[in-house]
Amino acid sequence: MTDSSSLTPSSVTAWMNGYLRAWDSNAPDDIRALFTDDAEYRTAPFEPPRVGVDAIVAGWIEDQDQPGDYSFTWSEPNLDGDVAFVAGDTTYSDGRRYANLWVIRFAPDGRATSFTEWYMKYPAAS
Repeated sequence: MTDSSSLTPSSVTAWMNGYLRAWDSNAPDDIRALFTDDAEYRTAPFEPPRVGVDAIVAGWIEDQDQPGDYSFTWSEPNLDGDVAFVAGDTTYSDGRRYANLWVIRFAPDGRATSFTEWYMKYPAAS
């Protein structure tokens, strides 16, 4: 991407493919490729963000999911300038299921400068 106006569904899809690759691999280089050096990653509404790619990588590794322990689906993103909104659904092998909303702000080079995730647990099946 060369500027924020070039954010497209296909460029977000490329980033999402990278995110899913990193989610499966938990490899620091895969994670690092997604974020700018000064990016912020927010995982909880009242907790401070992870600031900087090194903190993001460390937090990711600390909280990692194991490959094959989950499935994730998502719908085409909504875009507003340099921000993408991605709705997703995560199901874990132990039966937990979450509705997800990700808000991703992109730098001109296609990496994220800010990533915020909201997730809501589905009620247990009866």
